[in-house]
Amino acid sequence: MSGYQVRAVRCDYRANDEEIYQSLRRATMPLHTAWAKLKQARRIGIKFNQAWPPDQRVYHQGHLQQLVSEQVARATLRLLRDETNAELFCVEISVFPRAFAGDDPSPTITLLPLLREFGVEWVNGDRPPHKVYAVPGGGQMFRQYLLPQQVVEADAFVSVQKLKNHAFMGITLCLKNLFGLVPTEPYGRARQYFHHYVRMPYMLADIGRIINPTLNILDALVCQAGREWQGGQARIGNALIAGDHVIATDACAAHLMGHDPAADWLTPPFHRDRNALLVAAEGGFGTVDLAQIDFQSEVDTPLDKFHADLIDPIERVIGWRRTTAEQALYYRDHRREFDRYTGEYILLQQGQVRWHDRSSELRVSRRQLAGDDPDQAMWLKYVDPDEAEGEHYEVYERVLQEVEHADLRHYR
Repeated sequence: MSGYQVRAVRCDYRANDEEIYQSLRRATMPLHTAWAKLKQARRIGIKFNQAWPPDQRVYHQGHLQQLVSEQVARATLRLLRDETNAELFCVEISVFPRAFAGDDPSPTITLLPLLREFGVEWVNGDRPPHKVYAVPGGGQMFRQYLLPQQVVEADAFVSVQKLKNHAFMGITLCLKNLFGLVPTEPYGRARQYFHHYVRMPYMLADIGRIINPTLNILDALVCQAGREWQGGQARIGNALIAGDHVIATDACAAHLMGHDPAADWLTPPFHRDRNALLVAAEGGFGTVDLAQIDFQSEVDTPLDKFHADLIDPIERVIGWRRTTAEQALYYRDHRREFDRYTGEYILLQQGQVRWHDRSSELRVSRRQLAGDDPDQAMWLKYVDPDEAEGEHYEVYERVLQEVEHADLRHYR
């Protein structure tokens, strides 16, 4: 065994708060490595999957369907209060509304009343202090990332996520939850910069390695299939999942959803991009091999019927991945041609700049900006002659090889 520990316990979604708390204790108490660090910590950060406008929150059978339920969040906070002496803080970056110009995002922080009840500080990660952190090992997509200082420098960190499918990434579990910690404009970059063909799975592996959560918890009482937000379908999982490594935890959770955690692009649910868990494991961060995980489960797989929606024809998806890679490599090979855009963001399509701005915020869909060439991807890039972010262009070279050998057997 590699030393990774993951536990899945049965917990009926109709259970009361005390029963959910005891189930969470049963899932987490065997995770000795995680608790050794948590109990020594003076300051513990927590990231819940929780930010969403109040009028758009979906409930199913008394539980939040798309977000961590109040019941599981309560059990998590109580557990950390009972088992540690640490100061707890919760970090969230809400894009509803974006916290520019003094706007108050607190109404979109779903669990804010619960945080106040437990005396847990809410930290708006969109506001300084931020720091640029190098990825250990040099990174798989970028060399470094701007992140909230309190997150990376906490003594321990906890990722708590809803078990869901994701139309773009296939699954959204504890690793994808960390994407909500990346600062947006005006201090950072718009979500579209990273939530981009090719970049996303590698970028998730990078920030997972930087933050490296101590404890990972998945709310699988009421889950969602199909996609992550509107249009998804409720699923009853009747389970809680916890682990001491984010990749190992998500791999076991994907397995319980009925997905192969070692599968890759063009194997459902990974329709649009690579499997971020596999990418991380290929880079030496965690494992997707269940035989290498001390995984014990009280529940059987699959918990329910899970799938990711295929929004666009698979042939168009393949074309977008190919042309994204082509534009990135064109930029690499013709970088000096773009010096006049230094300090700006550009959208590159067929070797031409179709849009540029000092802000990375795209206020119009790339589908619209693509104009008469909807099958040609638009690659978003910050123009910096020094290439301080350290993008790994060899990733795009590999994408062209993947596209060349694309196997469509699952789509026929």
